[in-house]
Amino acid sequence: MAASICRAGKAVGRVLAKTRSPVLSLRQGRASVSYAQSLLGAPETRITTLENGLRIATEESGHPTCTVGLWIGCGSRYENERNNGAGFFLEHMAFKGTKKLPQSALEQEVESMGAHLSAYTSREHTAYFMKTLSKDLPRAVELLSDVVQSSALGESDLERQREVVLRELEEVEGNLQDVCLDLLHATAFQGTPLGHSVLGPSHNARTLTREDLVEFISTHYKAPRMVLAAAGGVNHGELVDLAKQHFSDLSFEYEGDAVPVLSPCRFTGSEILMRDDAMPLAHIAIAVEGTSVTNPDIVTLMVANAIIGSYDITFGGGKNLSSRLARKAVEGKLCHSFQAFHSSYSDTGLLGIYFVADKHHIEDMMHWAQNQWMNLCTTVTDSDVARAKNLLKASLVGQLDGTTPVCEDIGRHILDYGRRIPLAEWDERINAVTPKMVREVCTKYIYDKCPAISAVGPIEQLPDYNRIRSAMYWLRL
Repeated sequence: MAASICRAGKAVGRVLAKTRSPVLSLRQGRASVSYAQSLLGAPETRITTLENGLRIATEESGHPTCTVGLWIGCGSRYENERNNGAGFFLEHMAFKGTKKLPQSALEQEVESMGAHLSAYTSREHTAYFMKTLSKDLPRAVELLSDVVQSSALGESDLERQREVVLRELEEVEGNLQDVCLDLLHATAFQGTPLGHSVLGPSHNARTLTREDLVEFISTHYKAPRMVLAAAGGVNHGELVDLAKQHFSDLSFEYEGDAVPVLSPCRFTGSEILMRDDAMPLAHIAIAVEGTSVTNPDIVTLMVANAIIGSYDITFGGGKNLSSRLARKAVEGKLCHSFQAFHSSYSDTGLLGIYFVADKHHIEDMMHWAQNQWMNLCTTVTDSDVARAKNLLKASLVGQLDGTTPVCEDIGRHILDYGRRIPLAEWDERINAVTPKMVREVCTKYIYDKCPAISAVGPIEQLPDYNRIRSAMYWLRL
């Protein structure tokens, strides 16, 4: 196992339901497993809560390796205009040494274990996690505790990291998908914390102080908002004992009982355009307000998105692709790629389609994307839904390949739902979706709604907003 310390960077969206690889069976000399077996093969998720509110959640699979991490209910949505980017900055500072271990000693510790230490920040979550050999779980938990609770935050390191963060901000500007989706959030949730980018503006990267970072930690890094999750070769009782040893002193109190409460983030139908005719391709996203991560409608919307599907110019299949929109894209050479997405948060979401096209096909691609939305609201068929269910189930089974994605899924589920939703339950919810449900739920969220639109590149051919808005419904006799 390669040893390393890295940052996973920001997380733009989220995957709502995953599962782990099941127990294998042998058939004709080869390892194989049925879908039904995969539903039964997932280990039990055990959860214990300490006196300070910290939750410990594990799934034991007997692997020789494990992933353990701390998931925190805190992200850029908890920031304001002045400190936007503080969580991302802290992510950079996390591995620059602690009060016990300087950076060189921390790196040597990770290297000697053959481990991988990483972190990421999203709009509502922050995570610090380590993949290591199961026998090294006690030391991994100790290091994670030190990183989260005792980060040195030295002034010299802070100044060095400013330049690193600024360079990364410049690099992110070259990732046009991230730029387009950040702009989509900025216009859809304008004037609210969800409109902030995870990285924050360059001005804040230059002006954030050590006091700002310390205040952010003391305000949000509270035990009841944390989950210590582990998957792989772990013992639940052992991890609980380690948590008591290293995390019992985590604070659960707020100064003056000032518990941070998320303000509602209203959705605004609007557009934000950045025209640059020198760019070879246009990056465009259109979205309506989706649902929260806990809303029952989310499963139906997952099926609806599976009906739309995704496409890339490198895909095989051509006009035989199952997605109607993909077939249109191939037949008319409408785009280089597209994908349906649903970014869900604690109380709202963005349900949309993102595509990359040359300047001559923007109008046609937008037309057929909206046409597909209208089909979901009016004419979706039994075969469409059956195919989408199979695609969704295969995706859910295949996404958790290894201890790290399983551990991440546990951490996010406990924060979002207060429990780990098993694959069998997701399967039951998916099976319950009918074409009528898809039509009704999609009508609820899509039909005759004002969309949010973001576009970057040579976008002269992008239709006027009012024209796009007029295609959000069909006149029917």
